[in-house]
Amino acid sequence: MDLDITFRVEIFEEDGQYVSLCPELNLSSFGNTPDEARAAIREAIDLFLEECEEMGTLKDVLEEAGFKRITSPREAWVCKEPVSIEKLHLTGV
Repeated sequence: MDLDITFRVEIFEEDGQYVSLCPELNLSSFGNTPDEARAAIREAIDLFLEECEEMGTLKDVLEEAGFKRITSPREAWVCKEPVSIEKLHLTGV
């Protein structure tokens, strides 16, 4: 598979394990270290995309996840960039 695509990956520590999350595809994995978690989510994304390509649904899946295909300066898939990333704290709800 020859794709040029960038995904956001978030890594969290939970109970001594590191959980990696790819929010655009709603995929997650884990590892004993942040590097292991990063490698595990990369593998999960690769396998997911390969399966989508084999099923002929890759374009639809990426578009549904909010990616846009561009052709210049080179062909690639790009995701929406957030205008802002914030934490919102609510109390007494």
